[in-house]
This record gives sequence, structure tokens and C-alpha cells, in this order.
Amino acid sequence: MTITDPGVSEYLLCFADDEHLMGQQHTEWIGVAPFLEEDLAFASIGQDELGHAAALYALLVGDDDRAIDDLALRRDAADYRSCHLVEVDTGDWVQALVRHWLYDAAESLRWQVFADSAVTGLAGTAARAQREEVFHRRHADALLDALLSVPESASRLDTAFRHLLPVALGIFEPVEGETVALEAGVASESIAGLRPAWQELVVARFGPVDWHSITPPDQAGRRLRSADFAVRYARMREVNDLDPAAVW
Repeated sequence: MTITDPGVSEYLLCFADDEHLMGQQHTEWIGVAPFLEEDLAFASIGQDELGHAAALYALLVGDDDRAIDDLALRRDAADYRSCHLVEVDTGDWVQALVRHWLYDAAESLRWQVFADSAVTGLAGTAARAQREEVFHRRHADALLDALLSVPESASRLDTAFRHLLPVALGIFEPVEGETVALEAGVASESIAGLRPAWQELVVARFGPVDWHSITPPDQAGRRLRSADFAVRYARMREVNDLDPAAVW
């Protein structure tokens, strides 16, 4: 099937915007990560996430570079559907690493629900993304294994984890159009239905969590931008604004 229903478009847009913003966030660490290997790793992972976003945008608007650029960079802020986790400024590299792990654990689950998607091309896109995500998660896990074995870095990681965990729960807020998308066979599971599996991964990685005491941010069905979005939006558009008529 091709995408014609506005609800299906809205549903896929939230994932595309998450991938886009997460890729943009990773690029912020190029040249300023704590060591060269992480400059390269975050650059590579960011490029992958931006590629995933472009593939999803292409399913929505067609294989047209100008139309993809318009969707990615030339919308009003209110028209984005990203979750707050990918919008907020993490402040330091420890927080960036924890966010990397939390996001990719959820991302892997999200791609799985498209394995048998009725949308033409989506299953293939998901399969390619899943192969790349194996390396993203391996990277995050290897770093966490090393850093959690050192008391000082383990303490900093725990502080970052407790700070970001409520924001990360916003990934699982349903978006308008999800019911229509599920009925149309776009995906096999709701976003909220993936949360228990993600929580199991989180506990296995970071230890016990009192989930009942954690309140996710109010995202108003992903229509409410975080306080940090405006700065990120301006950074995203810097090159585009040099020549809005160009195709980047």
C-alpha cells in the first residue's frame, strides 16, 4: 500500500522526526567528544539515524530530494512530532551516552513492528535499519560495560540515567493516527505496547526502577515541543538558511 491516509502519515512522521532529531543530536559531538574514537562513532551513528529519517520521509513524500528537505527542515516547529528525549540538550557526554542507549533500545523495538508492514518499502527499510542498529547498541553497551565498572563514572552514569529516564518514557506516548495505522497493517504493535519490553531492557542494563514513581513529560500527543527545541531547530536549519532554494 502507498500512504494516503493522514493518520498513517502522522504515525510514521513521529518516528521519522525522532530519527532525524537523534541524528542531529549525535552530530553535535563531532570534534568535541572526549576521545577520537567517539568522534568517529557518534558521527557514524548520527549519519545512520539521519539516513533512517530520510528513508521514512521518502515513504511519506516520495523519492524527491526537495520534498524530503522541505519535510525535514522547512516545517514550522509546531508541525514536528519528535519526542522530548531527542530534543533536549543533554549537557554533557555522559548524558549523551545514556540517551544514546535509552533511545536505541527503544528504536530497535520500534523497527521490529514493521517487519510485515503493508506499506510498500517499509519492511525493507526496517530490515536495513535493524542491521545498523545492531552496531549502535553494541557500541553503547561496550562503553557502558567499561564505564559502569569504575565507581566514579558509574555514579555519573546513574545520575544521568535518573535524570533522563522520565523524558525517555515520552517515546511511548501514542501519537494521533496510530489506531488507523494499526488497523491498516502499517505496524504490528502500538508504541505503548512496546514499553514493557523496553523497561525489561532498561532494568537489565541499569538495575531496578520504581516505574510507578516516574512521570513522563507532557508532550500533548507529541504536539508540544520541549524548551530546547528552538535552539536545535535553528542549528538544523543553519546550512539550509544560507540558500533556501538549494537542495542539500
